[in-house]
Amino acid sequence: MSRESMSYDVVVVGGGPAGLAAAIKLKQLAQAAGRELAVTVVEKGSEIGAHILSGAVFETKALDELIPDWKAKGAPLKTQVNAEEFSVLTKRRRFTFPAWMLPPQLHNKGNYIISLGELCRWLAQEAEALGVEIYPGFAAAEVLYHQDGSVKGVATGDMGVSREGAHKSSYQPGMELHAKYTLFAEGARGSLSKELIERFKLRADAAPQTYGIGIKEIWEVEPAKHRPGLIQHSFGWPLDSRTYGGSFLYHFDTNLVSVGFVVALDYQNPYLSPFDEFQRFKTHPAIRPTFEGGKRIVYGARAINEGGWQSIPKLSFPGGALIGCAAGFVNVPKIKGSHNAMKTGMLAAEAVFAASQAGRDGHDELVDLTKTVRRSWVGRELREVRNCRPAYRFGLVLGTLISGFELWSRGVLPWTLGHHEDHRALKPAARSRRIDYPKPDGVVSFDKLSSVFISNTNHEEDQPVHLKLRDPSVAIRLNLSLYDAPEQRYCPAGVYEIVTEAAGPRLQINAQNCVHCKTCDIKDPSQNINWTVPEGGGGPNYPNM
Repeated sequence: MSRESMSYDVVVVGGGPAGLAAAIKLKQLAQAAGRELAVTVVEKGSEIGAHILSGAVFETKALDELIPDWKAKGAPLKTQVNAEEFSVLTKRRRFTFPAWMLPPQLHNKGNYIISLGELCRWLAQEAEALGVEIYPGFAAAEVLYHQDGSVKGVATGDMGVSREGAHKSSYQPGMELHAKYTLFAEGARGSLSKELIERFKLRADAAPQTYGIGIKEIWEVEPAKHRPGLIQHSFGWPLDSRTYGGSFLYHFDTNLVSVGFVVALDYQNPYLSPFDEFQRFKTHPAIRPTFEGGKRIVYGARAINEGGWQSIPKLSFPGGALIGCAAGFVNVPKIKGSHNAMKTGMLAAEAVFAASQAGRDGHDELVDLTKTVRRSWVGRELREVRNCRPAYRFGLVLGTLISGFELWSRGVLPWTLGHHEDHRALKPAARSRRIDYPKPDGVVSFDKLSSVFISNTNHEEDQPVHLKLRDPSVAIRLNLSLYDAPEQRYCPAGVYEIVTEAAGPRLQINAQNCVHCKTCDIKDPSQNINWTVPEGGGGPNYPNM
């Protein structure tokens, strides 16, 4: 069966804040100019918001520009920050810094505690009201190219293919979506974005991207323990002084608390398990009481860009551009990126619309986009904190001092520290300390499988495994023998498992557990694991993350 095709002016890959902001801005510009512009958004999640995971304390700067009357239109921003705490943890104690000691970038007055998934659902409604076509449940699996090498669009993945690759009775070929310009808003470590970065050498003049893994739960806590509008951040225990990371607790809505833990993926010890560090964090004497007597509602995990200013690649290429976290615009010390992602989508939309107004055919490149983004308030915000994250390569104490100076001086240091690829950081297991994680107590700490269950993750089991090994022998020959198979621990969903059989050990991939965090694609020490999209609609189904 041949693939059918549809043509648009603009195709947006990804229904997150960047992609939806771009689609809305395009339609707004066309409407103001009295023009028709065909814009569509494809999203691999079963619905808009199903794969969205963020803290999230939201800064409204980009939303104010995009939809100034968002309050009157009922945007789901309900809980404004009214109190904040910043602490360092030791094993038994918590030391909280007075608010006056914190640099201005870390203050959250005027921000909102939200579900980013709910905000994306609302943005999708606004986009559809403007005439944007949105197709959830369709995973963009392939980039299409013109004969001259420019991007032609994307193709969605085939449906109804068995695990062995045969066509089942339910088989349907993917759809080709052609466009004058294609905007890739896949989020951190997008599979198509990764291909484009390599094909067009977009990172030739940028530092490598570096990542963290963010693991999050939402709890319904006892009313007496709920303080709506309170945000709490901490660093220190349970991580060692050479591992960057920290936690958050956000009180919002009715008796809900978002709790999360972020571990930078440049950690060195192959025995470290980000999931178990998170579970251990919740047992701290200053943290545990919040959750005792409460109920855990949902769990999830997602990779986060941490490279910042120096890791922003070239954004444009013939026929399209990268926007949002597909390129990486998280402000690490602020612990925010959604406002930056939205703004980059809006700037890309303006560039596309200007090209359309000029009558360009779409094979060309939006050559000024990278410069425009770097000169915008997004670029200025990231440049002044550019050394904060890489400073922690020198350890917790010195990293905190350098980062603090960078924040207070607003980036006055005359140099820019670089980054290293996260997968190169692991030390061999023989040179590393084993970590004895306590067993989950079922009260505040839990195991991976029960956690995946409440992420509502589901994949059609009889489909090709979307986690592909470039060389299956590497998993045992290198990863197991040298690093004691770290994929068993860095995956927060129990996807990777070493099984011992009569013929010897083998790596078992439980792909149906995958929550689409992309950590394996980033942290695998031999870069042997390639994350690709499963059938559209598969993966987690987050209700309010």
